[in-house]
Amino acid sequence: MSADHPPGLDLDRLRALLDRERPGLVNGPLTGRLIEGGRSNLTYLLSDGVSKWVVRRPPLGHVLATAHDMKREHRVISALHPTDVPVPRPVLLCEDDEVLGAPFYVMEFVEGTPYRTAGQLAPLGAERTRNAVLSLVDTLVELHAVDPAAVGLADFGRPEGFLDRQLRRWGKQLDASRNRELAGIDELHAALGRELPSSPAATVVHGDYRLDNVLIGDDDRIRAVLDWEMSTLGDPLTDLGLLVMYSRSLGMPHSPVSTTAEAPGHPAPQELVERYAARSGRDVSAVSWYEAFAWFKLAVILEGIHYRYTLGQTVGRGFDRIGDLVPVFIDHGLTTLQEG
Repeated sequence: MSADHPPGLDLDRLRALLDRERPGLVNGPLTGRLIEGGRSNLTYLLSDGVSKWVVRRPPLGHVLATAHDMKREHRVISALHPTDVPVPRPVLLCEDDEVLGAPFYVMEFVEGTPYRTAGQLAPLGAERTRNAVLSLVDTLVELHAVDPAAVGLADFGRPEGFLDRQLRRWGKQLDASRNRELAGIDELHAALGRELPSSPAATVVHGDYRLDNVLIGDDDRIRAVLDWEMSTLGDPLTDLGLLVMYSRSLGMPHSPVSTTAEAPGHPAPQELVERYAARSGRDVSAVSWYEAFAWFKLAVILEGIHYRYTLGQTVGRGFDRIGDLVPVFIDHGLTTLQEG
């Protein structure tokens, strides 16, 4: 495959589909390239020399498991596009495997930067970094203010018993990747179960809301929120808990998992929580539970990566250090619950 014909992207078939479904959209020969391998779904940049679009599809060789992801992602950005939540404009959803070998969707390309590390934020300077992170909170408030029924997402999830189900789900994930003793993880799981808060009214939840899943423009405003594959209807404070977790320093230089907390100007977690509370009007008194749950969830995800690494199923830079990080996440989770 040449660079302009990356695996999983048949440009001739895609062009024929676009010409049929969106006549006049494409005005020149199409080129495409993989933007990132993504942890799950694949993302391609598509261009006709004038306009740019993005194609999202499941990983190559994946069976049905993630087919509905494409439909869900396309559905949620289509529902949110007319609201104040910045998302790319959807172009089309294709559920026919004949075109690219899997369901996929196309959306407009949005210009912006995903900031993944404190080092990438540093050139912005303290004030611009502060503004960017605060706008992340404001955009989350906008998302949680959307009435799901009003945008056609009333049946997008099952909010009843959401936290209980989440806790069970991540407990099962943990059991599936156990091959070493992890001090404190069962204690953390049990404590979270004992102290389950009662959820506020359900909203659209992003599910993986953090700085590197948004595109920030040159004016430090959020241009688009991306990666909706975990989105559902549920407890909005789970998004806040994760955002707070990613705003804490891990205290580990050269960590394979990045939080942006070390960047000069980055607001303190407490300020993010207070800003969210003031702007959303929600009671955030149980926020430490949600943050502890985020530490637990990430510990389970990292342990899964470590487990696959020990089986020789994951190769690459940094994977050998993931295992060392898991106890740090467990420890943060326990501390957060105790102090909360």
